Amino acid sequence: MSVNKHKPHWLILPEDDANRQIATGFELSVPNIQVLRVANGWGNVRDSFKREHNRQMQKYPERLMVLLVDFDNQADRRADVTSEVLDSFRDRVFVLGSYVHPEKLKSALGMSYEKIGKVLARECVEGTGETWGHPLLRHNRRDLLRIRKRNPFR
Repeated sequence: MSVNKHKPHWLILPEDDANRQIATGFELSVPNIQVLRVANGWGNVRDSFKREHNRQMQKYPERLMVLLVDFDNQADRRADVTSEVLDSFRDRVFVLGSYVHPEKLKSALGMSYEKIGKVLARECVEGTGETWGHPLLRHNRRDLLRIRKRNPFR
């Protein structure tokens, strides 16, 4: 699905196929979202941002981006992923993902990846956070609050 690049819109850059499926649940639930091709690793998410998206963020000031990665039990993963994001765009770039791997999240929640994405999207729209509060997701709180301040879902 394509978005109008000159109006407020979201791009989601997923690390792997499991994250892509979660992002698809969001894309099906919320307007003005486009899921990009899988980057194949969190390092490739970072490098892709450096190569392509810094320039695109400058060209399209209405663009917001979610970098959807596995944190792999690494508390500093967010900083690693955003190390190539230019300072002028940091307020429009968000890093979200399961603290371990999406497979563990899928097992813990007992639902498909796409369903997880739909539930998380619904909670964003409604301003609730039961699923976002799960131990494998609660580390996203800071970026989730930053997203909600932009009120993009209403």
